Amino acid sequence: MSSKMKNIRIEKVTLNIGAGKEQAVLEKGMILLKNITGVSPVKTVTQKRIAGWGLRPGLPIGCKITLRKAKAKELLSRLLAAHNNLLSKTNFDGHGNISFGIHEYIDIPDVKYDHNIGILGLQVSLTLNRPGFRIKKRKIMKRKIPRKHRINKEEAIEFMKNNFSMSIKEEQKDETSF
Repeated sequence: MSSKMKNIRIEKVTLNIGAGKEQAVLEKGMILLKNITGVSPVKTVTQKRIAGWGLRPGLPIGCKITLRKAKAKELLSRLLAAHNNLLSKTNFDGHGNISFGIHEYIDIPDVKYDHNIGILGLQVSLTLNRPGFRIKKRKIMKRKIPRKHRINKEEAIEFMKNNFSMSIKEEQKDETSF
């Protein structure tokens, strides 16, 4: 039997909608995230100036919301259902993070179409952790997570399969390339 320090758990689920410099899309995104979660989202602002895109520091370009604990787990099961409980291996990184997009919010169960919002998509990011991960965030004596305690891609996939009855999409091989 493995140690209880090796148990993987959900740290947070983050929903993100990028609107660029279109303020009308940003307002629709704020309403959408509030409808999905019941919690008020936060606007994200630019940090850099990119003249070619018309961005300057302090300009709101998107909105996000972060959920933790029971709310995160309940919402994640709904979001995975919108994605047909099917993810690709490319949705997982090597550090216990999972990210996928939902093209249309009406695919999420219990979310109705709103004529004022129209069709809008969002990005879902899930962060996994283990007991002991606090050492990388604490104020005094910060440390790196030891390599043997980190969450790798295979462990994250196994966690999602066991806890959310999720399956992995098989990769299509392109036979036309040489």
